[in-house]
Amino acid sequence: QVQLVESGGGLVQPGGSLRLSCAASRIVFNEYAMGWFRQAPGEQRDLVAAISRYDKIHYADSVKGRFTISRDVANSTLNLQMNSLKPEDTAVYYCVGSPTMSGVVSGVADYWGQGTQVTVSS
Repeated sequence: QVQLVESGGGLVQPGGSLRLSCAASRIVFNEYAMGWFRQAPGEQRDLVAAISRYDKIHYADSVKGRFTISRDVANSTLNLQMNSLKPEDTAVYYCVGSPTMSGVVSGVADYWGQGTQVTVSS
């Protein structure tokens, strides 16, 4: 069974940085598009960033210039570097995987991690 396990969440002050990682197992990592979603309390789950199997990248407008998505194929790991964090970035962040980029971007990905909490507060 495919597993996606996120790590790296925590509490950070506004303007700070965090790096999330997602370790994928039982998946041919370089044949999947991957992405990050987030969900704040009482809000819908929204796409943060996505990367295709050909390294085409898409960001939500709210994180452009602050967040960077990357993939380490050798280690089957997806990363999200988050800089200049704002209180509105507070959410549970989910790693997702799908055979297609459209599957990731549309939120109907085949595989989801359990989520990691990111809290931005002073």
